[in-house]
Amino acid sequence: MQTERVTFLTSREHKASLDEFARESGMSVGHVLREAAVRYVAEGEMNEDGRFRLLIDELRDALPHMHAALDHAIISQQNLRADIDKMLREAGLRA
Repeated sequence: MQTERVTFLTSREHKASLDEFARESGMSVGHVLREAAVRYVAEGEMNEDGRFRLLIDELRDALPHMHAALDHAIISQQNLRADIDKMLREAGLRA
């Protein structure tokens, strides 16, 4: 059988879950993903409710990371503004 390489991107957390599941199941991550793909294709096309459930799960996983990134960006901007204000005061350009 000739094989082809398939690559996909996932979060660190999801990759860690895949690694753990594969290790506990005595399989490689590649084998787990092949089996999952075979089952997915065998079950046929997913209905609209199934697609929405998957989308909601993805959003549920992504939102905390998005919130953390935004919180980090806000804090970075506040620190940058404080640093600029300090430099301007030290240069006598701001009271």
